[in-house]
Amino acid sequence: MNNDNNPRPSRPYQSRIPSSHSDNRPRGGSDSGSSNYSTGRSYHSNSSHSNNYHHSSHMNDDLSVVDTAALAKMTIAELTKKAEEDKIENIAGLKKQELIDRIAEHHSKKSGIVPGGGVLEVLPDGFGFLRSQEYNYISSHEDIYVSPSQIKKLDLRKGDDVKGLIRPPKEGERFFALLQIKTVNGLEIDKFFRRPHFDNLTPLHPNERFILESLSGDKNNLTARVIDLAAPIGKGQRALIVASPKTGKTMILQQIANSLTSNHPDISLFVLLIDERPEEVTDMKRSVKGEVIASTFDEAADRHVQVSEIVLEKAKRLVEQGKDVVILLDSITRLARAYNTIAPSSGRVLSGGLEATSLQRPKRFFGAARNMEEGGSLTIVATALVETGSRMDDVIFEEFKGTGNSEIFLDRKLSNRRTFPAIDINRTSTRKEELLLNDDELNKIWILRKVLAPLSSVDAMELLLTKLNATKSNKDFLKSMEISSI
Repeated sequence: MNNDNNPRPSRPYQSRIPSSHSDNRPRGGSDSGSSNYSTGRSYHSNSSHSNNYHHSSHMNDDLSVVDTAALAKMTIAELTKKAEEDKIENIAGLKKQELIDRIAEHHSKKSGIVPGGGVLEVLPDGFGFLRSQEYNYISSHEDIYVSPSQIKKLDLRKGDDVKGLIRPPKEGERFFALLQIKTVNGLEIDKFFRRPHFDNLTPLHPNERFILESLSGDKNNLTARVIDLAAPIGKGQRALIVASPKTGKTMILQQIANSLTSNHPDISLFVLLIDERPEEVTDMKRSVKGEVIASTFDEAADRHVQVSEIVLEKAKRLVEQGKDVVILLDSITRLARAYNTIAPSSGRVLSGGLEATSLQRPKRFFGAARNMEEGGSLTIVATALVETGSRMDDVIFEEFKGTGNSEIFLDRKLSNRRTFPAIDINRTSTRKEELLLNDDELNKIWILRKVLAPLSSVDAMELLLTKLNATKSNKDFLKSMEISSI
């Protein structure tokens, strides 16, 4: 439940208020397209809250409408200068987010409207809230209220990226409300058409490959080159990275993410970190160009679930528009643990303390990855933890082992020798790889596997890395490859 007395965290990934607004519906108003119910973002005159997630494409000073997304990109010096130009008093010593609050409040009082937006989460009562990416879609008293009539009129769904104009709260109200919708998922309202439902689309085997190795000929990008050879990833792939602790799974995810954004800039990339360390979140955000959403280990289990589901729904909405989407999840094991924690006790407990029904929803998450015949695809690459000393983790992996169509195994023996990527070549593979590779590539990779099969995981990987280091690209490696030379 949200409460105005709840403090905001200083960083987006710190613990926030858990989800439900359903019993905190604001007072006054009517349920209409410009609803007076306004459970959204509020600027109080003495507020120290940050308000940097209202999105719009411009700032229009003539209309006294301020774009808070633009404000968030400004430096403290620029914000201070703007506040002085607007003749806002008592700004000395304010932090950046407090300055954004004061400027936005000043402009909202002058015009009565503020551009705003976020990702829609629809609650069981029929109304919804626009959550902010800047704060990992956490629910709080600063979300923007969306009325049931607005949701029904445009057939809005959970995960839609909605942008429009919002109004400040009236007397007796506490929150901003969505007045007018301008765009949904980047489309203007007059161009918004009836879209298919994700579950009604036809799934196919992945048949179009993501190229991960550097297209500029950087031969040091060995992780991407090894994955392209051993377990090629296609659009709609459902891949597991099976890893023991300290085997470099996070680094592999980072390199996959950077390869995808470099070689396939047209895709939509999400990196979802569940139950991770805060410093890992910071490192991922600074290393990856895609959208990084996190719920750290100090968050509640229902927070992990809320974040993962809204990210999945946002990805589905993009796929419905025919777009290619990739979710990199770290880790499916911890997500399954979170679902197990919030699952009601059924009296049927599996080995390791796992509730019998707790894996249905994480399997639904992982199973959403598919290549669509009608266009678009959802690719999910998730890490699965093994050899952690927990029986529950082993059971979770066994349950997911047969659900993916690509598996990358990491070997602790390789990581102990500081050989990276620590990929066990002989256990790593992709189903239906013949759909992703041409005949010449396929035949040479099969020959390579026959040569490496008798070797141990350490010898096989070290031999392969030696050969890859001698060539600039996988194409050169396969072209020069002869059985005698390997």
